[in-house]
Amino acid sequence: MQHNLSRGPAKGGLRFSPEVNLDEVRALAMWMTWKCALLDVPYGGAKGGVTIDPRLYSRSELERVTRRYTSEISPLIGPQIDIPAPDIGTDEATMAWVMDTYSVSRGHTVLGVVTGKPLPLGGSLGRPSATSRGVTHVALAALEEVEVSPAAATAAVQGFGKVGRGAAEFLAKAGVRVVAVSDQYGAVTRPDGLDIEALALHVDRTGSVVGFEGSKAMNSLEDLLLLDVTVLVPAAVEGVLHEGNAHHVQAQIIVEGANGPTTATADRTLADRGTVVVPDILANAGGVVVSYFEWVQANQAYWWSVDEVEQRLADRMKQAWLRVREHAAHHQLTLREAATSLAVKTVAEAHRARGLYP
Repeated sequence: MQHNLSRGPAKGGLRFSPEVNLDEVRALAMWMTWKCALLDVPYGGAKGGVTIDPRLYSRSELERVTRRYTSEISPLIGPQIDIPAPDIGTDEATMAWVMDTYSVSRGHTVLGVVTGKPLPLGGSLGRPSATSRGVTHVALAALEEVEVSPAAATAAVQGFGKVGRGAAEFLAKAGVRVVAVSDQYGAVTRPDGLDIEALALHVDRTGSVVGFEGSKAMNSLEDLLLLDVTVLVPAAVEGVLHEGNAHHVQAQIIVEGANGPTTATADRTLADRGTVVVPDILANAGGVVVSYFEWVQANQAYWWSVDEVEQRLADRMKQAWLRVREHAAHHQLTLREAATSLAVKTVAEAHRARGLYP
């Protein structure tokens, strides 16, 4: 599904999930359009999906599904048309299969047709941690905005997967005291701060944050969202902050690591209470920024060092934060309203400049 091509080729993830449906894919494609526009990435939004549960298939079966899907969408994708990337249920191996299938159909290797590839096939250094780093950059910028130093800040992170785990690690390295984390199995807390490196090893060994030595189990997963912390990072699933709990959220800053963790009703409640909410189209855009970097490198056949990638990502995230913050202050908007209006304006200006043809 391609949403808009006014600013360049389409970009979006390919997900394998039993819940994926056409309406979801449409919405996510639109989301990507605004995210790319806000971060000044020259793409439009797209999304793809296959309605299967990848946990029920062998690796060889998933490869066959991927190659068959790629053969069907091959006329619709390409490095200047539509560039897929990993999403829920897919990974770098999936992208390698897409790239190979597409390349065979073209008679030559096309590294730029997808991003999120393995390093030997033109992947980018810094790509796996990009979303987490982006979350951390804007979280630290928001702390600076409210005049709280990282050393004086506390954080709770919901979700200890690809985004949440990295965000917890990077926040801790920046000096923030991470006092609680959760995953799908439970939540743990320690008021004087969790040892995130040790927790990561525990998760690698046991598969969950539950039972981490020196921590206390929380009564429910939702309790983490209501802790009195400086920064709350919802990095799990959508809709976790809603009408039923928004009035009880005590965090000073919410940085949306997941897509859509805050419902519209909750967003209004949090705004009325003065909570700073850094919206998802800004907070978790680090992944698409470094996907863009990977595409640039693949098309040039020239790869950057990890330091170059991370510095360019930091610059992009900080510039976007400043634009959103200044726009919000000037027009008396929330950060979400400011981010969305800037993104829509950017796309509209590109569409207007191109004109209509035929």
